[in-house]
Amino acid sequence: MKLATLKDGSRDGQLVVVSRDLALAHFATGIATRMQQLLDDWNFISSPLEDLYATLNGGKARHAFAFDPRLCMAPLPRAGQCVDGAAYPHHAALQRQRRGEAEPDGQPALPQLTQCASDHFLGAHDDAVFAEGNAADEDPAIDFEAGLAVITGDVALGAGPETALEGVRLLMLANGWRLRHLPAGCNEAQSRPATTFGPVAVTADELGEAWSGGRVHLSIESRLNGRRFGLIQAGPEMRFHFGQLIAQLARTRKVSAGSIVGSGAVGPSDLAQGGACIADQRAAEALANGAPGSAWLRFGDTLRVEMTGPDRHSLFGAIEQRVVESGG
Repeated sequence: MKLATLKDGSRDGQLVVVSRDLALAHFATGIATRMQQLLDDWNFISSPLEDLYATLNGGKARHAFAFDPRLCMAPLPRAGQCVDGAAYPHHAALQRQRRGEAEPDGQPALPQLTQCASDHFLGAHDDAVFAEGNAADEDPAIDFEAGLAVITGDVALGAGPETALEGVRLLMLANGWRLRHLPAGCNEAQSRPATTFGPVAVTADELGEAWSGGRVHLSIESRLNGRRFGLIQAGPEMRFHFGQLIAQLARTRKVSAGSIVGSGAVGPSDLAQGGACIADQRAAEALANGAPGSAWLRFGDTLRVEMTGPDRHSLFGAIEQRVVESGG
């Protein structure tokens, strides 16, 4: 099943069912009006939505209309919580090498999670608006982090990875915007602006065999100003799968329906595939040449992130955004 949220002037938008090829949509009115409604009562509401989805794909939905991803909010426009996991060790390792920090002994046994803002998410075609740096000569160092995320149902306190994985309700394409001129730690709230999600959220069965072991075995492509920046397999190097990430979140608390858990930037060990963020490319350039050569994003640049499904069609729809200066 594929679902989206259309802009209707409200904070939470209007839930629609989207056809598998992303060509048509149908309002879910009469079943559920908002995505959170579905997540709160999944066992009851998902079945009639699946029936509507089958009818839509069969060409028999009487009130279907053309689907326009530019009219979409994030599938879940706001959430009770959103965390980002460091699921790809090579991304963090590359940044440590650039800073000259020693590698920790052994691989971490448990994933690290970072709490992100969840009061507002960006739609896939919304402008990404940023202020200038704090000083006249300061570059805000705008960056992106292409990855994936899941939306959960209720997950019990202390749930193990396999049980937690059963709590995955929907998967989404994600882009975490980053302001690299602000150090991590106490400035996380400022350095991580609103996250963007692809226009369509999908149930795991839409991925077929590509959804295996809590990982998505498909490639994420990113393009800057029309030129390919990276084409990266998301599955093989994901050290911590989504069940492990959710279980880590549930170690000390119940996880409520509508929580979002992200993978973090997809970080390949072989940068010949390109990168999922500019920081990785700059780090590799600095290690090889003594200084980075790639520039951070500038106002006016465009970013496109997309994943092709097993049927070779866009799985989630594309994230396509323009970087805009606040007040500009």
